[in-house]
Amino acid sequence: MSSPEFKSLGDQAVLAYLPDEAAAIRFAAAARGAGFPWLVDVVPAYATVGVFFDPELANLASVRAALTRLKAGAAQSIPGRLHFVPCCYEMQLDLARVAEHTGLTVEKVIAAHTAVEYTVHAIGFCPGFPYLGYLPRELTGVPRLASPRLQVEPGSVGLTARQTGVYPLARPGGWNLVGRTPLQLVCVKDGYFPIRVGDRVRFQRIDGTEFERLKGERLSPAEARSSGVE
Repeated sequence: MSSPEFKSLGDQAVLAYLPDEAAAIRFAAAARGAGFPWLVDVVPAYATVGVFFDPELANLASVRAALTRLKAGAAQSIPGRLHFVPCCYEMQLDLARVAEHTGLTVEKVIAAHTAVEYTVHAIGFCPGFPYLGYLPRELTGVPRLASPRLQVEPGSVGLTARQTGVYPLARPGGWNLVGRTPLQLVCVKDGYFPIRVGDRVRFQRIDGTEFERLKGERLSPAEARSSGVE
């Protein structure tokens, strides 16, 4: 693992810069597994990792020194999960827009979107929103909507630029909506957040009848299995 660069985030956290997303995921796993008594939280996002610490047990200098030493013993791979997320592409608002921009037919847009195994590079925007990358080349470059929608329905699957993602809760949003999953992917009250940074996601096409059958269910063991990150 390459030695990361560090910048301070106030007096209780440091931000580590890694060469790429995979290195950041490995570094985050190593930090979590090191057993540091001062560690409060580890938050990876793309090629960076925020490391939060208890200032009564450590300071910025000692934390940086400890994190720098991680590179020698860091694991080369981390455990992850591969989630299969059903998506009804009939329940869309922007497939025609995506097709026009990419020059593909709607069916080819759907085929390309379901052909990729995406990595969760960050969780943000709202609780549990997974930023998934990266789209296949033929789907990249579609801009956000000129005016964001005031509310996007929970489960809506969107894409823009190089990324795709799922709105787990009703929120405003400007991504191009290409489908919707019937599954519940977040429950803040129960602390249910099954998808984490470093996991992988594959979308599986379903029809409207299957959407209604699965509506409201959570990701089940049959829809997620152990995997690994190279």
